[in-house]
Amino acid sequence: MGVIRKKTVTRGTEGGLKYICDVRIRCAHNACNDYDLCVPCFAKGETSRDHDPKTHPYSVVEQNSIPIYTHDWGADEEQALLEGAEVYGLGSWGDIADHIGNYRTKEEVRDHYVKTYIESSTFPLPENADPHDMSLVEEIPREEFQARKKRRIEERKEAAKAAPPATPKQKPTASVPACHEVQGYMPGRLEFETEFCNEAEEAVQHMQFDPGDGTNPHTGKLEPEMELKMVVMEIYNSRLTSRADRKKIIFEHELLQYRRNNNLDKKRTKEERELHNKGKPFARMMNHNDFETFTTNLEFEHNLRQAISQLQDWRHMRIGDLKTGEKYEQDKQTRAQRPPPTGAFDRIGGMRVSKPTPPVEIPLATTALTAPELPDRLKPNNNQNNNVASGAALAPPIIPVNATSTPTKGPLTNGTLNISSSPAPQLKPRYSIPPISGTLPMRLMNENAADLHLLTKEEADLCTTLRIMPKPYLAIKEGLMKEATKSGGGLKRKLAKEICKVWWSYPFLQNNQGTPPM
Repeated sequence: MGVIRKKTVTRGTEGGLKYICDVRIRCAHNACNDYDLCVPCFAKGETSRDHDPKTHPYSVVEQNSIPIYTHDWGADEEQALLEGAEVYGLGSWGDIADHIGNYRTKEEVRDHYVKTYIESSTFPLPENADPHDMSLVEEIPREEFQARKKRRIEERKEAAKAAPPATPKQKPTASVPACHEVQGYMPGRLEFETEFCNEAEEAVQHMQFDPGDGTNPHTGKLEPEMELKMVVMEIYNSRLTSRADRKKIIFEHELLQYRRNNNLDKKRTKEERELHNKGKPFARMMNHNDFETFTTNLEFEHNLRQAISQLQDWRHMRIGDLKTGEKYEQDKQTRAQRPPPTGAFDRIGGMRVSKPTPPVEIPLATTALTAPELPDRLKPNNNQNNNVASGAALAPPIIPVNATSTPTKGPLTNGTLNISSSPAPQLKPRYSIPPISGTLPMRLMNENAADLHLLTKEEADLCTTLRIMPKPYLAIKEGLMKEATKSGGGLKRKLAKEICKVWWSYPFLQNNQGTPPM
């Protein structure tokens, strides 16, 4: 009988369908399906199952171990390749290689199929698909080809014996947490067990489109049933588009990396986590880098607001420097963690179990903004090296200009100002308020003037001489500046007297703040 070797479990071995005899006899009767006999058994008239050699017709089948498309693949292997692709489907190259046998690997089978069939100039047929093309058979005789094939099989068999045993990879049968970080996600298929609009396919699963349907032969218009089908298909396609958009957001923003995102979330404070969650809806209209920059800036703004609130609290408590403020915060936390005081006659006081007050979560960035040692990027006298190290923008280079030369109007030349030899204009001397006779200057300090830090030294001297508090002075300054802006940048002294009675501040602003006269 013809011996058939079944497909083996271990891949990359001889395996496949292999016949011992080069020539076999196949029964052509309908009762015998794929029933083959070797030549000695056929000569003896052997019978089995439903086969009757006396009455059943037969045909002679020769083993086609000759090259037809390439130099190293025989006709029998080409046939087994196509059979395996039909049975297991294109892409299952490992199963197709097991079906072919002869120690063919899945990479070798894939490359041969792509090169011979896909990249052929006569696609979908191979290059030498003409039945009358016998060029490869004449170039490589049958005996030489079979000798090469036997030599190749023996070499790969010896190499397989010498190779260390490989541990078979076990494919996960389901996307459970042991296989992936997110339950229900299938990494091999890039799909989820429950998709967005998971029931979208139910509306179109029984829908059929037959050739010729949809158009009325008499009127030439679409039938109402076809219009209804097209509307259902549009709804289905819109749901698929929404599903693809949500998958794109998940993959682009790396939301499947649950452990890494969870560790980053634990490092944030409660308020920062709430801020980050509120900004997540904007991820649908940003890429990953823009969204990270957006959330980082939101956190920085939040830290700045907390630092400003803390500094205002310190000012309210009459704290004048950062070091004292840091000590105040430490003492504040120490007082908050103390247990409530118990009286001498409180019998239950010793039995109470007081819960420790949790410390207030202050972000590290907020602490850095209010630390006594300011960061390098916030120091006024900082060189370029520190600016580069801290990521701050470099200050523009200072261009030395001679005392007798001034920059002229016009374009720059090679990034430098055009210098002319015209004399520089003399600087206007600063205006100083004369003391008021019969009135003592007011002594302004942080204790009695809360907004003194908003004034310059010259403005503080002005308020001291005129006995004006900083807040009213700032209101007067704002009113004068608005009126000067309305009148084109200038303001007459008469109009300034009408705006405010303390018109002495206008000449001061005119000379020291750069307001042109009228």
